Amino acid sequence: MKEHLSILQKCPLFTGVDPKDIPVMMTCLGGTIRSFSKKETIIAEGDPAETVGILLSGRAQIIRIDYFGSRSILAEMGPSDMFGESYACAGMEQMPVAVVATEDCTALLTDCFRITHACSNACIFHQQMIYNLLRVVAEKNIGFHEKLEVISGRTTRDKLLSYLALQAKKQDSVSFEIPFDRQELADYLEVDRSGLSAEISKLRKEGILESEKNRFTLLAGCSLTDIY
Repeated sequence: MKEHLSILQKCPLFTGVDPKDIPVMMTCLGGTIRSFSKKETIIAEGDPAETVGILLSGRAQIIRIDYFGSRSILAEMGPSDMFGESYACAGMEQMPVAVVATEDCTALLTDCFRITHACSNACIFHQQMIYNLLRVVAEKNIGFHEKLEVISGRTTRDKLLSYLALQAKKQDSVSFEIPFDRQELADYLEVDRSGLSAEISKLRKEGILESEKNRFTLLAGCSLTDIY
């Protein structure tokens, strides 16, 4: 656990906690550290919705696959990010989504009950941890609303520009990188990949943006009217 301490310090579950107290908290929480290969499922759709995970290394995505097999990316995660907490706290019986490794990764998996209920040792950390968990769930809820706003656009162009404008605002720069390749971006926006590529090419020709792989630049000629 010591080798992961620097990552755990960045995890929002331990905000406001003295780093020296984290090992004690982890003893209280229990859980296991597991390694996953790229494309391996960390939590499967239909699994009991009781696990809270913390990504310790690598990257993973929360995905949803509909009845027809169409894949949608709900969230992208890196080290110190949490997953599963929203569904566990909601009291859902089964996971409606899956968590999949997008590269080799390591994750700490624990039971949500161990977080939300004080242990027999009456640890003084639990109140802070429960508050932090509530904040994480609230922030995730905001993130899901942001995605709904993006994919509510009527056209691929609307969805793409709405997403890029949001990323520019978050990164406070007109030039920024996104965490998706073309197929992943299409899955996130819930659009066809070929249509997305065609729209990016069209926006380049119109002088609205420049792009290279996962780096985008919104050009000076790109007005708010173009984006919204």
